[in-house]
Amino acid sequence: MKIALLTLGCKLNFAETSTYQRGFVSHGLEVVPWEDKADVYLVNTCSVTQHSDNKCRNIIRKCHRVSPEAVIVVTGCYAELRREEVAALEGVKLVFGAKEKSRVVPDTMAFLKGESPSGNSKATEETLSERYRDISSTIMAAHSRGDRTRSFLKVQDGCNNFCAYCTVPYARGESRNIPIKNLVAQAKEIAEGGTKEIVLTGVNTGDFGRSTGESFLDLLKALNEVEGIERYRISSIEPNLLTDGIVDWISSGTKFMPHFHIPLQVGSDVLLKKVGRRYTVQEFAHRIDYVREKMEGSGKLPVFFGIDVIVGLPGETDELFQETVSFLSERIRPAFIHIFPYSPRPGTRAATMPGQVQDRIKTERVKILEGLCEELHSQFVLMCCGIRTDVLWESTCHDGKMAGYTPNYIRLEAPFDPSLVGKIGEAVID
Repeated sequence: MKIALLTLGCKLNFAETSTYQRGFVSHGLEVVPWEDKADVYLVNTCSVTQHSDNKCRNIIRKCHRVSPEAVIVVTGCYAELRREEVAALEGVKLVFGAKEKSRVVPDTMAFLKGESPSGNSKATEETLSERYRDISSTIMAAHSRGDRTRSFLKVQDGCNNFCAYCTVPYARGESRNIPIKNLVAQAKEIAEGGTKEIVLTGVNTGDFGRSTGESFLDLLKALNEVEGIERYRISSIEPNLLTDGIVDWISSGTKFMPHFHIPLQVGSDVLLKKVGRRYTVQEFAHRIDYVREKMEGSGKLPVFFGIDVIVGLPGETDELFQETVSFLSERIRPAFIHIFPYSPRPGTRAATMPGQVQDRIKTERVKILEGLCEELHSQFVLMCCGIRTDVLWESTCHDGKMAGYTPNYIRLEAPFDPSLVGKIGEAVID
């Protein structure tokens, strides 16, 4: 029996899908590309915007068109937030919400054998608050595996912040985590497979420890001791949780790379307060300054900052948008901007706020930030030109070349050499 697995959304979803895949393979299913008319399709969905919802529906419909008799299994945030809508799509046989993730493989296998799944449900929609309480009692361990270069390790899930625009707490529950000893065991398993780099993933990785009483810094120190892993990257950490202690330790000489993914969302104190963010523009800038002060200098690579920004939040006037542009271009100058047009999500406070921004204006503002991102990234690479540094080479061959990434996440190319795949070598940034 053939199965195709499709993932939309964040790195957390990719880690979870990879875990599902290992489970299905252990039951004898063959993994194939989704275009190959599989018997089973697993679609791991995203619901961060309305566009995400639309994309998920389109993917599910495409799977049904390619293989009309296939069993389509849907999980992820869209499945959690829009269970009835997903269940009504043609071809969908099983829908797994957030609290049922651990049942995806066994319940799907039971269904394929003609048995009744024990944990799956197409129940009616709960209220957002009911769903939040229901989800928060569970967490599924997950990591990606099979890539000789990089693995995504889920260390945390859920969120307690309840920002006005966001449904993540309702889709993934409250902030909770896996114990350090379990994560170290997973990291050792990843290392045994020959992978050299691990990206720590979560909704908010820095909030690690809420359910076990451990600290994020203790986790970093424990992972740093795992033999065979030579690089770590931290994905999605709130600025107020990237503490002095964490930065000081990383900069002391560890396996953690000068690369941080930090959500800003908007460069205006007026809007930050309005949507419930927990820092000011000045506090955010000081965090960036502190990291640069500790991690840059003579002989060190400039730090790569990837910054999340939302355009078109309710009440974002031209003047407030310009505050964001100026903050990015003149004050913090990140290496990359992850840009998201605001999308009203039913049930959130922002969806009913006055001052909703027209889609046309959002599109214009996205284009402005895309141009700024391209400019900033080019300047970041130019600033690094001529520096000799380490590169972890990847396996993909395109036009006779292979690519790899420096510690500060600059992509370099070289003639394809299979003997270098998955290994760290030196190269000059040019």
